Amino acid sequence: MSPRLAVRAVIVEEGRLLLVNAFSDAASTLWCAPGGGVEAHSSLPENLIREVHEETGLRIKVGPPCLVNEFHAPGGGFHQVEVFFRCRLVAGALSEDWRDPEGVVTRRRWVSEGEMAALRVKPDSLGAVAFRRGMGYDPLEPIVGP
Repeated sequence: MSPRLAVRAVIVEEGRLLLVNAFSDAASTLWCAPGGGVEAHSSLPENLIREVHEETGLRIKVGPPCLVNEFHAPGGGFHQVEVFFRCRLVAGALSEDWRDPEGVVTRRRWVSEGEMAALRVKPDSLGAVAFRRGMGYDPLEPIVGP
């Protein structure tokens, strides 16, 4: 089975990073950057603009890549490669009324670096890349459950 390709947005506004729930299970405490799977015949930025809007209702401008993360299920067939891009908001605001058409993202929040330290967030290097800039690579991180 080939690795799945996904894109994610690193959006920092006023010192706060946008995170979304990683699993649709309301009991899950795992957070991640918004984004998702890539559809064929669309560029990575086009896919990311679509995914962020679906999950948050926000419109973004996609900047340069800043992190590549791989994760997998040891002993299983799942393997995903994610390309993270620095993005900035161009329109919209988070709303409790917004609904992800796929029903996966049900919670969205802006967090400071200090608040993020108290959360379960994947990938492990997301905070360092988001708040300190630079480029990162996380090789083959084991997937974690809700």
